[in-house]
Amino acid sequence: MKNLNRALPLLGGLLLLLAGGWLWHKLTAEEPSKPSAAAVARDTISYPPDATQLTFLNISPVESEPVPLIEPLNARIAYDDNVTARVSSPIQGRVLRIHKEPGSKVHKGDALAEIDSPDFAQAVADSQKAEADLLRKQQAFERAKLMLEAKSIAQKEVELAESDWRLAEAENKRAKERLANLGGSSGHFLLRAPLDGVVTERQISVGSEVQPDTTKPLFVITDPARLWVLVDLPEHDLGKVEVGQDAIAEVDAYPGEAFLAHITVIAGALDPVSRRVQMRCELDNASARLKPEMYARLTPIAHERSRLPRIPNSALVTEGLYSFVYVEIQPGTLQKRQVTLAMRGHDFSYVKQGLKEGERVVTSGAILLNAELGNQ
Repeated sequence: MKNLNRALPLLGGLLLLLAGGWLWHKLTAEEPSKPSAAAVARDTISYPPDATQLTFLNISPVESEPVPLIEPLNARIAYDDNVTARVSSPIQGRVLRIHKEPGSKVHKGDALAEIDSPDFAQAVADSQKAEADLLRKQQAFERAKLMLEAKSIAQKEVELAESDWRLAEAENKRAKERLANLGGSSGHFLLRAPLDGVVTERQISVGSEVQPDTTKPLFVITDPARLWVLVDLPEHDLGKVEVGQDAIAEVDAYPGEAFLAHITVIAGALDPVSRRVQMRCELDNASARLKPEMYARLTPIAHERSRLPRIPNSALVTEGLYSFVYVEIQPGTLQKRQVTLAMRGHDFSYVKQGLKEGERVVTSGAILLNAELGNQ
């Protein structure tokens, strides 16, 4: 038994030694690391298809875009006021019922909300009273004419009766127009849509008290297919844009997408503090993807819409006064090529010479390629 106890530690050590040898054999038997890049020419790098370096590169085809006239300008998307109504209540009252919610389509005259209003009830009463008074004075005038024919009264009495009838007629007309202006004939006041569109905002709820002098609208109705883009144009760029010109709008919600707009208004005076002039563009939003109050970037483009290859600035390698990109000649083979820029923006640049639409360019990892080519 004692001999067995002494042999156990030796046996355990032997097993550990065997396990370590097997593990070392497995590690040393692994495949060798994949080959590194080899420069096949002074300005070209070729990689094997399974090279790990390729996993660090993003390669995308070049697309042509209209050449901008100036740098993108910070802008804001807003309602088109030509097709927008901000609806408030013309009378004081309390909301009884909501008929339309945000997102609802409405037609001109549709009820938006029902309001219990003493002012509206008074308008109804005034209209009914004026109508009754008109009828009474019209009858009095007719009787006066008959009595004049019978020579029972003087002409003066008929003229007074006619005057009372004319005044009553005018008052009845005023009361009816007032009631019609409030959008009803009896019962509770109905707040109605003044135009066709879609309800985009609602600021009241059942039980809310409404006032005619409130600054915030109760409902906003608009045509979502039409929007404005508002931008404060710097003074030094004023001579580069004009009414009727096209512009490209971009928003963070849809990166890489461009929405066509048209410059419609350039203000006639600069803000004396900011030294900027407000410029307004109309934007077609038939897809309803853009929303009012989104922040945007607006880039005016030339009338002729000349198009040049557009690449992200991450694709550029700058050496002194020259700019270069890496173009994929064939899978795994990348060529360093000098390009001439027509314009370099904050995020993208437009290539005047050296690159064509459809060519595949390294958009991420160009700096690493340049370093590796320099080490060859």
